Parts: sequence; structure tokens; C-alpha cells
Amino acid sequence: MQVEDLVGRYDIIGSNQDDTTIPYKGTLELSLDGNQRIQAKWLINTCQVQQGTGFFKDNILVINFNYKGDDAETYKGVVVYKCLTKDILDGFWSEKHGNPLYLGEERCYRVGTQRSTLLN
Repeated sequence: MQVEDLVGRYDIIGSNQDDTTIPYKGTLELSLDGNQRIQAKWLINTCQVQQGTGFFKDNILVINFNYKGDDAETYKGVVVYKCLTKDILDGFWSEKHGNPLYLGEERCYRVGTQRSTLLN
């Protein structure tokens, strides 16, 4: 798999870095910059925008991300995706000020794939 294969839009379902079992849904858009680095933009629960930059090697995608919280503070973290196929990404993430006892989890399905239609 090449980094270009990952460019596109994905539906996501995930869980936060805490002990709740409440899932979230959203979208992830991946593009490339002039240096072939990943540019990521998430829209979580139709209201929270997150962005990040990352790199890809050996079917592993790593993205450093940030977003503004409801308290206007900037939060930062890192997400690691195992690229199961070019259409399915399986990841885990952690924020700097998140609960260190937990990792967030996220599964991404390319828009237009069979699983992505089930999320809508």
C-alpha cells in the first residue's frame, strides 16, 4: 500500500480516552501536502473539528492532531492507525491531558464501502 491509496473521506466510529462506553461518530478526510505528508481533518459528532499532520510507513499511519475544546483551550494528541486495507483503518489515540489509564479507539471506513453505509 502507498500513502496515495489513503487519500479520501472516511466515516468513523470511536470511543474516547476514558471509562465510558459512549461511542462517537464522525468523518475523517485525508489528503497529501507537497512533501507527501498526510493532512487530516476530523469532524466529530457534527460539531468538533480536529486537524493534524502525519506520516505513513509499513501500513501504519501516525497523525499528530489538535483541536479547540469547548473551554477554548487547545488540546493535542497522537493517533496511530493500522491500515488493514486502503478502505479500513483501525486506530488508537491518546491526548496529552487525557486519562492515562485509557486509550481512545477509532475505526475508519472509506465512504462508499459497505460498512460506511451502515454508520449513517
